[in-house]
Amino acid sequence: MDLGELALLAAATAIAVVSLFAVLRANRTQAGGPLTQLADTAAKLAETQTLLAGRLSQMAEGQAAAQARMGEQLQNQERAVTKMLEERLADVTRRIGENLQKTSDKSTETMGQLQERLAVIDAAQKNMADMSAEVVSLQNILSNKQARGAIGQTQMEDLVRNILPPSAYEFQATLSNGKRADCVIRLPNPPGLIAVDSKYPHEAFMMLVNAADERAKTLAEAAFRSDVTKHIRDIHEKYIIPGETSDSAIMFVPAESVFAELHDRFPEVVQEGFRRRVYIVSPTTLMATLNTVRAVLKDARMREQAHIIQTEIGKMMEDVKRLDKRVEALSTHFDQAQKDVKEIRTSTEKIIKRGDGIENIQLEAPTVEAAVERPLAEDEKQPPRLQ
Repeated sequence: MDLGELALLAAATAIAVVSLFAVLRANRTQAGGPLTQLADTAAKLAETQTLLAGRLSQMAEGQAAAQARMGEQLQNQERAVTKMLEERLADVTRRIGENLQKTSDKSTETMGQLQERLAVIDAAQKNMADMSAEVVSLQNILSNKQARGAIGQTQMEDLVRNILPPSAYEFQATLSNGKRADCVIRLPNPPGLIAVDSKYPHEAFMMLVNAADERAKTLAEAAFRSDVTKHIRDIHEKYIIPGETSDSAIMFVPAESVFAELHDRFPEVVQEGFRRRVYIVSPTTLMATLNTVRAVLKDARMREQAHIIQTEIGKMMEDVKRLDKRVEALSTHFDQAQKDVKEIRTSTEKIIKRGDGIENIQLEAPTVEAAVERPLAEDEKQPPRLQ
């Protein structure tokens, strides 16, 4: 029960007490005595109730004002809280928006990087596919003897063309026995023609590389040793012809790995080549051999041109002797000219002296009589002669 209801209850009580007081007052005139006391008490009670009602009314008004102030404060607090919540909510929304934007930017950047990496992966996969196709093609080529021989032939021809002059080699040259060498190198006798073979037993080497166990490895080694030895003997029989070619030939191996395998694990095969004068070379060693051949050719060409050089030197010496004679004659002419110049200087000095004497005679002019009486000397009778 709030203060308003209490105030209403107090007012009702006061009205009841006043009514009771009025009744008792009417009865007092009739009864007197105790009723009068009761009426006074009721009157006091009514007055007290009136004061109580006033107090309660004031309390109700104060409570209403307090409730109004509290309501206003609550509204102010509610507005403040609402504003604070709105600000907080706006700040949280802004932060969430910024985080979402950053997350979106980061996601976009990550997606871009992911796309770039996917593009790189796609390119790598494409390259791998191309390489796989090329490897398959290379395997097909290597499985074909003619194609494999063409690869070795092309590599050998490129090395020869890049190092030797065109006059020093010939490809697919046919020898007197009807055999055709992949290349012959023309050197002056000795040694003469050197044949180069660009084929080698690749199948046995691949068996050796792909051997899965010791038994297969042993069989592959035996097959590789036998095939290479047979190939060395064939080169010796086909391309070493006494009186036509050199007493040695070259077996070109177009792979450094095969060359290293031969020298590392099959030294007896290399020794067989030495005995039959068939020298095994790789691209690197063939390049060194061709450089040596070029030096030999250059030395041979210098020897061939030696007599021309000597003839030219003889002619040059004749020209030098002729020049020496002409310099000597010119020196004689210079000496004679110097002598003539000296004599001319002597004559000019005499003329100058005579001129000075004549000038002195004019300055000391003698009398006519003295000049007539004095006879001329012998040297004065003759005119001066230039020397």
